[in-house]
Amino acid sequence: MPSSVIHTYVYFPQTEILRITYQSGAVYDYLELPEDVFERFRTVQSKGRFLNYVIKKKFSCCKIK
Repeated sequence: MPSSVIHTYVYFPQTEILRITYQSGAVYDYLELPEDVFERFRTVQSKGRFLNYVIKKKFSCCKIK
């Protein structure tokens, strides 16, 4: 399902980084994100809500672009 917030995302299991490209064009890496959390994110209907209420509250991030 398309997201009004997230344009694309990719997960790097070897480094536990979730890279999210927002609709605005901003790119953030969410660090030390376990694969099971990514799998939950991948399957939820509202990725934006999951991002705000689970990922942003528990995992640090860095702006890439």
